[in-house]
Amino acid sequence: MKRFLSATQVGSLFALCAAFLFSTKAIFIKQTYAISPLVDATVLMALRMGSALPFFLIICWLNRHHNQSIAKKDWLLLVLAGLLGYYFASWLDFKGLMYISASLERIILFLYPTLTVLASSLIYRQKINAKSWFAIFLSYGGTVLVMLQEYNIAPIQGGFWLGVSLVFASAVAFASYLLMTPSLIQKFGSWNFTGLALSVACAGTLLHFFIETAQPIQLLQQLPLSVWWYGLGLGFFVTVLPTVLLMQSIQRLGASQSAMIASIGPILTILLAVAFLGEHLNTWQWLGCILNIIGVLMISLSKNRLKH
Repeated sequence: MKRFLSATQVGSLFALCAAFLFSTKAIFIKQTYAISPLVDATVLMALRMGSALPFFLIICWLNRHHNQSIAKKDWLLLVLAGLLGYYFASWLDFKGLMYISASLERIILFLYPTLTVLASSLIYRQKINAKSWFAIFLSYGGTVLVMLQEYNIAPIQGGFWLGVSLVFASAVAFASYLLMTPSLIQKFGSWNFTGLALSVACAGTLLHFFIETAQPIQLLQQLPLSVWWYGLGLGFFVTVLPTVLLMQSIQRLGASQSAMIASIGPILTILLAVAFLGEHLNTWQWLGCILNIIGVLMISLSKNRLKH
């Protein structure tokens, strides 16, 4: 039977679908916060990760043969990576979205490739060339432009700078996670590592929820049904499904090309925020978004050339 799509086309389609689904995260979160005052970052994270955990445990089970002859130190690093990249970074992001717009949140998070470059230069004493410094200047300059415009035109709400700080801290945490992953993926295998790291993150999130919440079961029973649906949507459609699609894309295209396609994410989030949350960006903010994306793409392309 004749194949309708090549492996490259299928991989590109998977990457695009993953980018779209990941881009809906902030929309789901903001809409859920608006439903009930009982919902905060910890509660919504618990619903998200609790519904995602069974799927990641299945991935772990299917890839359990990769777990032989792995040192205790590597297991400890995997636990640390899972907690840092998908529990702590996600919780900071969810918390920050209580104070700032979905559009600004996505632009700040998109800085993580520049953070990995800056961290690598400090850790491995790699010199950053002039082109990379220019790209970093563009990305941060664009982000600051979007941020200051939102602060000036939006109704002044308490916690704006707290929200910005929390989301930026989330980007730092995720960048730190990315620095840890290459060696762990080599030892555990990509699918196995993903399943294990995200299962650890799910467990950490649920533990956080039960420790922080005085009466967790009663609180869950009081939540509106719509909150549960949003939580399940965050778990499957925004966490499990795009993760699997992205892994499938990487297998067909490689990490660098998949990342290039995923760079459409911020624009998709902004368009969705305009459509579903009533957010809008002025001319200066759109300019800031474009500068941010150009800068991050320059950094990503530079890193990919170095790898090849």
